[in-house]
Amino acid sequence: MTPELLTLTLVALLQIGQFCAYSLTSIQQVGVKKAASPRDNPINLTGTAGRLQRAMNNHFEGLILFTIAVLVVTLSTQSTPFTAACAYTYLIARIAYIPAYVFGWAPWRSVIWAVGLIATLLMLVASLF
Repeated sequence: MTPELLTLTLVALLQIGQFCAYSLTSIQQVGVKKAASPRDNPINLTGTAGRLQRAMNNHFEGLILFTIAVLVVTLSTQSTPFTAACAYTYLIARIAYIPAYVFGWAPWRSVIWAVGLIATLLMLVASLF
């Protein structure tokens, strides 16, 4: 397994962890009955539950681009120490993004997000050469 695929696996596990954290805090906030409902009326989460939900949704958005980068690098056999470092940087940024979002670390949350995006961008650009 390439380092990029390993990192993609770890990032996916992180996403599952985020989903669990968001689910538990949302159930604590709105109760089991409302959380298990068909949600015909949207549930507006606030506080930690809302921030965990938004951080998780943001990760889904970034994960799409990161997955594309990993697939391009892997399928084109362009894996290098540089692309591996970019993948690890993305993982570290996504781990750091969670507390940055939950605790409202401004402007660091945005800086951490940008680091992850730049790491993904660099992987894609590296695969072109």
